[in-house]
Amino acid sequence: QVQLVESGGGLVQAGGSLRLSCAASGSGFSINVMGWYRQVPGNQRELVAQTTRAGNANYADSVKGRFTISRDNAKNTVYLQMNSLKPEDTAVYYCNAEVLSTTTLRSFRYWGQGTQVTVSS
Repeated sequence: QVQLVESGGGLVQAGGSLRLSCAASGSGFSINVMGWYRQVPGNQRELVAQTTRAGNANYADSVKGRFTISRDNAKNTVYLQMNSLKPEDTAVYYCNAEVLSTTTLRSFRYWGQGTQVTVSS
């Protein structure tokens, strides 16, 4: 079993910055893809950014040039640096991990509990 614990959300004014962190804990696993999704009430959860273990990243068009995803494989932690925040970035942000069990060789997806990001105008 893998747990994802997020931190770093909060309230910020437009143009400000926040940094989200997500740490995976557990044993007997390897993580390939880690990423961030966000969801606004009434809307579907959407991909914000994700990165492979090798560091290959992709971003939603709406955040390119403003957000940067990074990860520390030794700590099983992924970060999302969010700059030039806009009110439309307001959402609950969820960490996601594609996990490979090193014992069964099966893959699973895990989600964090979500962290609120609110950007005021």
